[in-house]
Amino acid sequence: MSQSAESSRRPIDARQSRRQLLTNAAVGAAALGVAGTSALKANAAPAVLSRSQDATTVTLWTSFTGDLELNAIRAIADGFNESQSEIAVEVVQVPSQSETDVTKLMTAVRGGVGPDVYLFNRPFASQRAADGVLQDLTPFLDGEDISGEYLDFAFAECQFQDQLFALPFDTDARALYYRRDILEEVGIDPAELDPANGPVTIDRIREMSEQIDQRDANGAYTRMGFVPWFAQGWHYTWGFNFGGSFYSPEECAITATDEGVVAGFTYLYEEAGRLGPAETQTFMSSVNRPDAPPAQNPFMTGAVAFMVSGDWEIASIAQYAPDIDYGITYIPVPNEGDEPSSWSAGFSLVMPQGAKEPEAAFRFMRYMAGEPGQRIYTRETQHFPTIAALLDEADLYDERHMFFNDVLQYSTSLPTVPVGALLWDELTSAQERVTLHEATPEEALNEVQSRVQSQMDRYC
Repeated sequence: MSQSAESSRRPIDARQSRRQLLTNAAVGAAALGVAGTSALKANAAPAVLSRSQDATTVTLWTSFTGDLELNAIRAIADGFNESQSEIAVEVVQVPSQSETDVTKLMTAVRGGVGPDVYLFNRPFASQRAADGVLQDLTPFLDGEDISGEYLDFAFAECQFQDQLFALPFDTDARALYYRRDILEEVGIDPAELDPANGPVTIDRIREMSEQIDQRDANGAYTRMGFVPWFAQGWHYTWGFNFGGSFYSPEECAITATDEGVVAGFTYLYEEAGRLGPAETQTFMSSVNRPDAPPAQNPFMTGAVAFMVSGDWEIASIAQYAPDIDYGITYIPVPNEGDEPSSWSAGFSLVMPQGAKEPEAAFRFMRYMAGEPGQRIYTRETQHFPTIAALLDEADLYDERHMFFNDVLQYSTSLPTVPVGALLWDELTSAQERVTLHEATPEEALNEVQSRVQSQMDRYC
């Protein structure tokens, strides 16, 4: 994990193409512990505790609410508990309000009642390490170098100032999902979207979407083709798609006003204007309620015909809407002949300050974030692993999932900076203002630049 003195002066630059990341990744990772093989059931019980009355209890907090992921995590804990008798892992569900929300965790840590292990959004680990919320894991390694077990970008996202504060768990990639049945209904041949033909253009998806859109007698939408900011249509999705960069490691500078980032936001601004900001918000609020069960996802119900989302949707659709006819292709590109784009993130395991059983907690973290845990999670959820050796185990993946293996070579990781969570929140706020036409792209992104860079300066 050693780095040059120069690189230690600024956060690690994780904005590499996934082609580089996969090329650099080691593929000979050794197995860790005994692989759990628990089969998942629709209503899996909480992770069972070890039979030993003297077992040390380790508490794992997760914010996941979906049955698929939650049951897989419980299966991992079960596998670990069954593999030994000294430690008993207990899984506790602690929902959060957003991708960056750690309010409950920080409150618990301050009160001395925090968990031993927390499943945390990996791109934001460096900021929480900088905030003093996480324990440095380096001492637990006792000099062992585990970097070669993981994909380079994922391991880099877990570090802050040359120290390791997290262990990589899963990763992902994003692509365009489309409803074949709806396309055929309006006279569009779905074969046009076959990824073998390469990515289609944004203009072509707009044309298809206009054929799909439906309104009632009052002009309100009853079905929409494509809402670019729905699901995983985030600021990073379209900023990267237009060739943008959000961070310059050479200058230790946030680059929210980069030309490509502005172009991505301009696309969202123009699409919102074409669709109608208020009308789109009203429709999406009705078909995409935050409290709705997974089966009510508007893509699954047919309320929208396209969505940008990740590989995890494959398992979700299989569970909640197995009969829909859908396909997956590349995210649409600005110009004919452009190379595809995507981005990857994922979760990690961290040890909050004040963990009551740190040694036992780290032993479990090595299991869950190692081959045994990641093999279970990959098979049951169709998320990609960060253990490099598992990427080549074809039997772990659904046939549809293999397309995402191709997408990975075009994927970019998020900036690894100690203000990563703040940058995400500010970009999210700016995107909402832009899609509601409350601010122009330039106005919104200038504010992001000013607010986040002022905090970034402390680390440069």
